[in-house]
Amino acid sequence: MIAHNAVHWVSRPGPHTLPGLWHQFIDWIGDGTGLPDTILHIHAGMAVLMLARVVTRRSLGSLVPLSVVIVAEAFNEIMDRLQFGSWRWPDTTLDIVNTLLWPTIICLGVRFRPMIARRRNGGWGR
Repeated sequence: MIAHNAVHWVSRPGPHTLPGLWHQFIDWIGDGTGLPDTILHIHAGMAVLMLARVVTRRSLGSLVPLSVVIVAEAFNEIMDRLQFGSWRWPDTTLDIVNTLLWPTIICLGVRFRPMIARRRNGGWGR
C-alpha cells in the first residue's frame, strides 16, 4: 500500500506530487528573479557545475562536474515530463542546450588546454 502511494506521488501530475512541487519551486525562482526560463537554465547549469566542482574537488576538466550537470538537467526535464504528461520537445531541447552549453565548453576548454599548450611549445617531449 505504501509503495503504491509513493509511485502515484511521483508519477501523477498535480500540485502535491514531486513533479508538481518541483514545478512550483521552479516557478518561484522564475517569479522571484524575473528572469526568463532560457536565462535561468544558463545560470542553473553554471551554478550546478561550480557547486559540483567544489563538492567533488574535481577539476572542471574532469567529466565528474559536467556529469552532475547532466544528471541535474535530466532530473529537471523528467519532472517537466511527469508534470505536463508528455514531452514538449521544442522546449525540452532548448532547455538541454541552454543548461549544458557553457558547462560543456568549459569542461572541454580546461580538458584540452594542456594539449594546446604543449603543441605551442614545440611538441610533446619538451
